Amino acid sequence: MNDAMAAPQRIAAALRGELLDGAHPVGTRFREEDLAARFDVGRHTVRSALRLLVERGLVAHERHRGAVVAPLSKARIDEIFDYRKVLELGALRMALAAGADLAPVLAEVERLEALAERSPRPSWRELTNAHSAVHRAIVAAAGNRHLLDSYRRCEDEVRLLLTFVRPDFDATSLAAVHRELVDRLRQGGDAATDALTRDIDDLGRAALLGALNRAEESVRLFGH
Repeated sequence: MNDAMAAPQRIAAALRGELLDGAHPVGTRFREEDLAARFDVGRHTVRSALRLLVERGLVAHERHRGAVVAPLSKARIDEIFDYRKVLELGALRMALAAGADLAPVLAEVERLEALAERSPRPSWRELTNAHSAVHRAIVAAAGNRHLLDSYRRCEDEVRLLLTFVRPDFDATSLAAVHRELVDRLRQGGDAATDALTRDIDDLGRAALLGALNRAEESVRLFGH
């Protein structure tokens, strides 16, 4: 890979890390001139990097504003979590029907538990990476490359959305929830699919909708 090709990816990787750490609040506008100065590159290179982030669902391109951190909305939450539910439940049903080995899912849960044992408050990026690995392993159990590619396309956006509920989660509670989940998955049948549905809807979607409601109530009461 030559330097011209590497520069946009390098910049996108740096900004991705900051976004997944929750360093850029909703509404943040990424100004091309500021990023060009920061990374010592031309604006065309910055523009290419921002396009990579748009493709990953990490920023949105708005007319007359450029690349911004998109706000949380019910439509956005429902769209991504409906997509997750179709994808993950479909993959799980395929895996169960084929008698696939779910040991890789258990291994990722054990890594999450080990992370919790080391520190109840690891870095947010480290925690969401471990959480995402559990769900990626569920999809991978289906043995279908296209399903796994589809999951990877939404993975970063899910992690970004979870930054909105950062105060609601710690490694210990997340590990306990996913230990229960993997135990249910290994039972198979309705116990498995019901448990995964609850995890997606009651843990993820509901937490985000609650955060959205709190933010809207704060704006209504205090104007911010």
